[in-house]
Parts: sequence; C-alpha cells; structure tokens
Amino acid sequence: MNPKPIADLGPDERRALFDRDAGIESVRGDVRDIIDRVRDEGDVAVREFSREFDGVEVGNIDITDDAERAYEEVDDEVREAIEDAAANVREFHEAQLPEDWRADFDGRELGRRFRPIERVGVYAPGGTAAYPSSALMGVVPAKVAGVEQVAVATPPGDPQNPITLAAIHAAGADRVYRVGGAQAIAAMAYGTEQIDRAQKVVGPGNRWVTAAKAEVQGDVAIDFLAGPSELLVVADDSANPKHVASDAVAQAEHDENASAVVVTDDSDVAEAVAEEIDRQASEREREEVIRNALGNGASGVFVARSMSEAVSFAEEYAAEHLSIQAENDEELLKRIDSAGSVFLGSYTPVAAGDYASGTNHVLPTTGLAKITGGLSVDTFLRSTTVQRLDEESLSNLTETITTLAEAEGLEAHAESVRKRFE
Repeated sequence: MNPKPIADLGPDERRALFDRDAGIESVRGDVRDIIDRVRDEGDVAVREFSREFDGVEVGNIDITDDAERAYEEVDDEVREAIEDAAANVREFHEAQLPEDWRADFDGRELGRRFRPIERVGVYAPGGTAAYPSSALMGVVPAKVAGVEQVAVATPPGDPQNPITLAAIHAAGADRVYRVGGAQAIAAMAYGTEQIDRAQKVVGPGNRWVTAAKAEVQGDVAIDFLAGPSELLVVADDSANPKHVASDAVAQAEHDENASAVVVTDDSDVAEAVAEEIDRQASEREREEVIRNALGNGASGVFVARSMSEAVSFAEEYAAEHLSIQAENDEELLKRIDSAGSVFLGSYTPVAAGDYASGTNHVLPTTGLAKITGGLSVDTFLRSTTVQRLDEESLSNLTETITTLAEAEGLEAHAESVRKRFE
C-alpha cells in the first residue's frame, strides 16, 4: 500500500472512495424472488433456502430455548465479557431515553410523548464471522426503549455459534430464530408459521440482507441500508503509526469489501503507517481477507496538503467510523459534521465501540452519515404530539385558521372553528 497525495487522485479513484454503494443491485432480482417465496410459502421456503445457501438442515426455526442454554454453558470468562459489554451498552442507551413533555405557548398547551414500537426484528449477522456484538447492539436499545417483543434472526450453523446465542439471550431477546440472509429479512417482514411479523427490522448484514431490507421497506419499517463496513482515520504528525495501522488492519478484517482509509498531512507518517499496515497484516489470521480489502480501490493511505484538506476529505467521505488521532482532535471534530461514530485520541480504537464502550456499532455507511445517525433508542420509539386549547387561545387563532382553510378551499375546516363560538 503506497501513500498517494489527495491532489493526485483521478476521477475513477475518487469515485471508488466517495461513491461507495451497498452493492445491492447485482443481487436485487434474486432477492426479490427469495422474498416472494418466503411470503408465499413461509417456513417451507425458509428451510429450503437454509439448505441451499447455508448448507444446513433446519428443524426448529425458533431456538429461543437453545439461546438460554448457550448462555448457561459458555465459559464464565466469555459470559462475563458479554454481560460487561451489555451493561455498558445499556447504560449509554438509557441516557438517551426522552421524557414526555408539555409546555404553555401563549395559552396553547402543546407537547410531545414517546412510545415504543411493539414488535421489532433484529438481524445478527453470521457467515464469514459471527457477530455476537451485533446482537447486543440491536437488542439492548430496543429493550431500553420498551419494545414488548424483540426477535433476533441469525444464520443457521452446524452447530450454532454458542457465543452469539449467549449474547442474544443476555441482551434480552424474546425470540430467537435460526435463519439468515434475505430469507430472514423476508420472514421477519411478513411472518411465517414460526416467525412473528415485525413492525420494524434493523441490523447490519451482507448485500443480500441489505437488498432484502431495500425490497421490504414500505411493508415494514427499517433502520437504514448499510453497506460494507468502513473506517477513515485522520492523523497528524503526533499520531502513532502503529496505532493508526492497527485500526486500518482491524477494519479490513471484516470482509473483502470493507474500506480502510487513512488521511494525514504528514508524508513521513503516511509512509510509516503504510509500512505498519503491511507488517501487521502479515501477522493476522485473516491476512488474505485483509489484503483483499486493503486493495479493493476503496482503501488507501493518502497525503493531504494541509489539515484543512484532510478535514474536507473527511466531510465528503462521511465515514461510518471516523478516528481522529491528532493533537488538536477536538478542534478538528468541530469542523466535521458527517460521521456515524467518532473515536478521539490514540487510545480510542474503533474496536472499543464495536464491543464494549457503550456506543452503538450499527451505523450508516456509504455516505449516509450525511443524512442519518446510527442505531439508538430513538430508532425504536414513535412520538405523538399532544395539544389542548381553551376558548381564549382558540379565539386568538380563529382568523388565522379560517383564512388559511378557506384559501385552501376547505370550508368545513373553517366552520369547525366558527361553530365553537356560536
């Protein structure tokens, strides 16, 4: 990986970096067929797709009891780590809970109240790696919000990953389903014989999962469409190249489509980071995946002419994970608005947020940080406005209401106000 000046990036290179997408179009037709079959055939289709795509014969799809047993049977050290992470995630999300409120606006009593969605489906990925942490990130904030039934779908294994099941149970899930991929999203969106229909489906996944979420939204609410995981590190001459490189390598470890980008205004730091990335990658068990991700065109080490150029790059990139390893990190943060989650300082690795610091790791990718935030308690709440007017406050509004109503040609609206003063 050779460092390259930002100023020398060509149009194709810029597109690879900034026009990232979830890669869903190439599978959308196949996904549509999967969804149609699950909607029409229910559990029969779910089992058939599990056999075809996962190579697993699925008997009981509902494995809620298995999750409870897995929690009891995993190593004490693992169970303690799960509980510690869950407690931190729970504490952070409890701080997000909004309170109902009402206030007086010149005699108009107006307010807002918050109520949880009743049924939520959470997708906890599997496949090339198991992600028990994603179960915590999806289930815990939903339960904190007060969701009555939280169900988790996770890909079938032979055997099922016990740590993922233990995490699902520790997080407080009410139902656990042994199904993955597009068929899992379809099953939670429309319901089957064993799988309850959800009102909202959340959680990260591969392009098949993402394409399925794109197809079902409208019939069911979703959080957002998430693409491959991504990291941008902004570093200055004070950054430790080993720390920067370790974050980049960790990000590339996810899968071959992950993006790991480093931007610095110091050419010596850029060279040192590139060398460290190469060295550290060779030491990792998933070296092939890491090197493929680092060479996919959406990753790289880049040299900015100034920190202002680095900041502009970061704002345009709108990273899922933004790490700022610089002496004046707080000042740089003030100049960057678009990021899913920000990690400040050399001792704040992205892995902390992935697992245990308490923030949520289900975050917008592909530049969506410009318009939305990550999973939170808000994701699982709906708000209702409340109002009460007395005779005087309505009288004060009468002329405004009736004038606008009649201008819109809605005479009955105007009369509904006048009738109260006859």
